[in-house]
Amino acid sequence: MREALKILLPIVILAAGFATFKHLEDTRPEQEAAKIQERIWRVEVQTVEPTSLAPELALYGRVETPDLLEAAASGRARIAEVAVRDGDRVTKGQILVRLDKRDFLPRLQQATAEVAELQAQILSEKNRLDGDRKAMEQERTLLAIAADGVERARRLTKQRVGSETDLDKAEEVLTRQTLAVSDRETSMNDHPARLAALEARLQRARARLEGIELDFERAEVEAPFDGVVAGVEVTEGGQVTQDALLLRLYDPGRLEVRARIPAPYQAEISAALAAGDALVANANVGGVQVPLRLDRIAGEARPSGIDGLFVVERDADLLRLGQMVSLRLVRPRRSDVVALPYQAVYGEGRIYKLVDGRMRGIRAESLGNMSDGKGGERLLVRSSELAAGDRVIVTHLPNALEGLRVEAIR
Repeated sequence: MREALKILLPIVILAAGFATFKHLEDTRPEQEAAKIQERIWRVEVQTVEPTSLAPELALYGRVETPDLLEAAASGRARIAEVAVRDGDRVTKGQILVRLDKRDFLPRLQQATAEVAELQAQILSEKNRLDGDRKAMEQERTLLAIAADGVERARRLTKQRVGSETDLDKAEEVLTRQTLAVSDRETSMNDHPARLAALEARLQRARARLEGIELDFERAEVEAPFDGVVAGVEVTEGGQVTQDALLLRLYDPGRLEVRARIPAPYQAEISAALAAGDALVANANVGGVQVPLRLDRIAGEARPSGIDGLFVVERDADLLRLGQMVSLRLVRPRRSDVVALPYQAVYGEGRIYKLVDGRMRGIRAESLGNMSDGKGGERLLVRSSELAAGDRVIVTHLPNALEGLRVEAIR
């Protein structure tokens, strides 16, 4: 009996435990299945209105001038005075540098003496011609007398009254007098050539004298216009040679900005300029906007682009020669354009509209950028799928994709 109980008791316990587990399993409460909710991303949107806008092109340029004056020394001399310094503003006619005029006096006196000497030689030549003319009359008279003497000696010789020696002497006198007349005629005929040579020498001497006188006058270097001194290369007491650089001067009103226009925009800018469109730009100089205007295109292009030359419309006093400036060129206007923040545009010109609570991607053409007037920039885009009133998502989402559920921040 006790052995049978030992066998049956474990079986009863197992049966009771199984029955209890089955009862608990059958009576447990039913749990509802978990529901997966789609996440909604909150984004900022911009209601667009396609309009006509002008994209801008950021450029970097250098201030230069086509009329840089480089004043040079008119001759070898010492510097007597330097009246200006680098950066000084000067007025027309103001003395800039004085050379020591005493260094010019010896050459000036020598050139003056040379002119006087040649003038005297010309006067002597004219007097010589007058003397030759008067002497020629006498020479011809003597020639006639000598010819008569030969004829007389011949007659006397034929008549056996005179000797052969007397005839020879008479013919010798005739020959000498003939040569004298010939020499006199040659001298008179050469007079125009001698006079022309002297006058040519006199003309050269006068030109040299005028040049030295001009150098003497230019010993005082004056400003030919109102301008700014760009650099002084000499000091008082220094010695300079002829044509040595003294200083540089430029007119602020003639300043230009040379900036490289990238090759992709070259055709567009050149066509607008040829059509007579006013292409304006603004240079940022210490926080001040200096207005510029594209005046012309340089004659030589490079693989990276071509230089544009901008004239300064106003506030040229803020610029300095050689200064590097950043500028924004306003390009020709485009129609049906929308200005968006940069973060609204994804790779390959893709933007998203908010349509029925979801993102809808469209392709847009990038036309350039423009300033928003607050120190920032906006990208100009154009798309046939953008219409007035459309809401473009301007919040940049790393996981942006077609159909993503979003909600506009109010």
